[in-house]
Amino acid sequence: MNKPVAIVTGASSGIGWVTCQELARSGFQVKAMVRNLAKVPDLKDFLDKIGLQNDIEFFPLDVTSKESISHFQQLLVEELSNIDVLVNNAGFASAGFSEEIPIEEYQKQFDTNFFGLIAVTQAVLPKMRKQGYGKIFNMSSISGKIGYPSLSPYVSSKFAVEGYSESLRLEVKPFGIDVVLIEPGSFQTNIWSTGNHVTQRSREQTSPYYSYMKNIEGVMEKGRERFGNPEDIAKLITRLALQKGVKKLRYCVGKSVRTTIILKSIIPWFLWEKLFFKKLL
Repeated sequence: MNKPVAIVTGASSGIGWVTCQELARSGFQVKAMVRNLAKVPDLKDFLDKIGLQNDIEFFPLDVTSKESISHFQQLLVEELSNIDVLVNNAGFASAGFSEEIPIEEYQKQFDTNFFGLIAVTQAVLPKMRKQGYGKIFNMSSISGKIGYPSLSPYVSSKFAVEGYSESLRLEVKPFGIDVVLIEPGSFQTNIWSTGNHVTQRSREQTSPYYSYMKNIEGVMEKGRERFGNPEDIAKLITRLALQKGVKKLRYCVGKSVRTTIILKSIIPWFLWEKLFFKKLL
């Protein structure tokens, strides 16, 4: 029998990388999509050591490139006999205060986190629809439900992912395809380090937001020891991937994520603001 096939984007590090390993251990043949092929030799060496070298294959994919998406569809998607799972994980975080962020930075954020996710999904959907089953996991965030100062590009892209995924689930459910939103809180990944781009103006002392930015960075640094383990997300995705069907659209992951989202939905906005400013100013 053919193994179930899982495609994971943004697979070279963080949540994507541990998800590839977890899916492989659970019997999936994983197609790991990476933008930077220079990382692949080290990743393969690691797989040799843990015995998963035959279960994870690497393929190039830049989700922001039409040419790359076309090659992905023609050289991988159309050649596979089945695609059981798609994990749309590719993304990065752009930060800074809205007044100081060039429009081009917002566009780059959306090109990867939102339009890239749609492009990959559109490439895979015809195969899933014809076979009559499949699961699509879209990586959202608590930032897809709650706005946060200095993160408006990232927050906006994740809010967009939430709306798109809700519509998409209702469109493809009749064809046996489940769309699932994963909403992590803060986790120990490099999205907040190597993947993070803070616009230079908000880092300069001449910025009117400089002290505000320093306060936010201090709060994030203090909370770092409470960040979750990416393996928790990988295990959740794998558990849902193995289920016959996924009844819920949204799955929160991390300490207090669900409580925080519920709290925002029930308390008056002025109280929500008061809680934020008490912590940040």
